Amino acid sequence: MSIAIVTGGASGIGRAIAAELSSRGDTVYVTDRNAEGAAEVADTLNAKLPGKAFAAALDVTDNEAVAAFYNQVATDHGSLDLVFNNAGIAIGGLAEELTMDHWNRAIDINLKGVIHGVDAAYRIMIKQGSGHIVNTASLAGLVPMPMGIPYTATKHAVVGLSLGLRAEAAGNGVKVSVVCPGFVDTPLLATVNDGLPDTALSSKPGTDVKDTVPGRLYTAEKLARDIMKGVKRNDALIVAPASGRAAWRGMRINPAGAVRIAKIAVDQFRKQSAK
Repeated sequence: MSIAIVTGGASGIGRAIAAELSSRGDTVYVTDRNAEGAAEVADTLNAKLPGKAFAAALDVTDNEAVAAFYNQVATDHGSLDLVFNNAGIAIGGLAEELTMDHWNRAIDINLKGVIHGVDAAYRIMIKQGSGHIVNTASLAGLVPMPMGIPYTATKHAVVGLSLGLRAEAAGNGVKVSVVCPGFVDTPLLATVNDGLPDTALSSKPGTDVKDTVPGRLYTAEKLARDIMKGVKRNDALIVAPASGRAAWRGMRINPAGAVRIAKIAVDQFRKQSAK
């Protein structure tokens, strides 16, 4: 059995990862800035699955709080085996619509939040000589995703951080993987620019951002199973679903072509917005 921490565990991908861990009999700490949501998830897991789940309020933008919590878990259990730095937010809009508030929020949560988790977990795992850090990025961290470039920029950074750390960490017995999912059916799509100035892509009452997403959405539960398979194989990059892997492959083969396809999406969006 493993001792695991999942950030952003109150919903979506984090919740699904916590369920997969609990189904294996692991001890999992479900953390989120939404304390009530984290507690609800932990209670549900404890009622239905063999593992042991605990809930904790945690703001990943608070470096000291993250370090203190990770160290406390490691101290209480004698080890920290798995860390899923998963918490993130969605930012959408054309570059000219965005403000520094959009950029700073994306950097603080999607990038610095991961950095805080990596820094805390890695120091613990170096001392242990073991452990696995899993960072959630996005397909947007591998391909050119317009109409949300603060999100895209932070996810590219998380991919680079994870792969660079993986090369360093191997010599210390620590594993590092990065998850790059395509569009997943999670509450994130209903909270685009939450608490930030609106753009044409903001989630608003009476609208459904899911309607703007091309193709069929992947479920968080399927992605969580993909993630755990990738962790078992110690994959550097965990890319899902198959359509996401195809897009990534296309980007590697023809980067200019991938940008042209992204431009088509932007042109279509601008035409629709002008109506």
